[in-house]
Amino acid sequence: MIGVLVIEAEKFGGPEVLVAREVPDLVAGPGEVVVKVAAVDTLFVDAQIRSGWGQEFFNIEPPYSPGGGVSGEVISVGEDVDPAWAGRRVLTYTGGLEGHSGYAEQAVAAADGLVPVPSGLGLQEAASLLHDGVSAYGLFERAKVTPEDSVLVVGATGGAAILLIQLAHAAGAKVIGAARGEHKLDVARGLGADVVVDYSEPGWAERVREATGGKGVRVVFDGVGGEIGEAAFQVVADGGWMSAHGAPTGGFSAIDPARAAQRGVTLHGIAEMQLDLADRTRLTEQALNDAAAGRIRPLIGQTFPLERAAEAHTAIEARTVVGKTLLLP
Repeated sequence: MIGVLVIEAEKFGGPEVLVAREVPDLVAGPGEVVVKVAAVDTLFVDAQIRSGWGQEFFNIEPPYSPGGGVSGEVISVGEDVDPAWAGRRVLTYTGGLEGHSGYAEQAVAAADGLVPVPSGLGLQEAASLLHDGVSAYGLFERAKVTPEDSVLVVGATGGAAILLIQLAHAAGAKVIGAARGEHKLDVARGLGADVVVDYSEPGWAERVREATGGKGVRVVFDGVGGEIGEAAFQVVADGGWMSAHGAPTGGFSAIDPARAAQRGVTLHGIAEMQLDLADRTRLTEQALNDAAAGRIRPLIGQTFPLERAAEAHTAIEARTVVGKTLLLP
């Protein structure tokens, strides 16, 4: 094939709006590199943005190429970039450069955002940690989990959630995983959840409370949102901590800040998920190093060829996926 394959959303709509097209080989500008993509990080929010959701949060207009991060090998460097980057395996954000993004065979990235992938860690595993590793490690750092804590992870088999379960388990906390369906509950158990509950069943939140002896949990990581997240808030112990960072049900958890303040519950929303480049790089390096050392285990549940990006979005929206979904050029 001549040129580079890029997946583009022609307009807002269903997965069928994702189409493949060819563009010329990319060229690195000053301060940039071109990466030959090995794996593309995909997120539920990619599908939500493609559908037209979240325009108050994301300044994106079609046509555009989805995706914000890839792993791969640097194949060229631009002016003012250390030539030693050429040939190195890297993980990088890609959004907003040269009109292209991550769903492509090549990606342009800012050199100051490159993170080397440690030897012994595969490029697919690295890609699975770009956004979700930063999210999980950033949330876990802020929650200050201790061995005395009980921790509820809602949406327990999502990309960041699988890491949060492992981190909380390693910290010695009692971990409760909430997910939908027996297969996902089995996965959560295998990751280190001490107790699992199916949030599609009536009374699931009360079962969480029972698992804590009626006290409620000190920490909630809510990656689902909507009514499920609101139910999770009810089992946060007074003085506890909750992150309402997920919205795959169509919206973030609508929790009354006054009610949270009355109970002494610290709320952490999507606004607190915005980190500067230095923090993102630090957390990415930490996740990559822990994965390379075997301290965490990324879970890549499914992969799709790049040209089948629409099928990947269909599966993500149907919530049939477990763990991380990657596109492979």
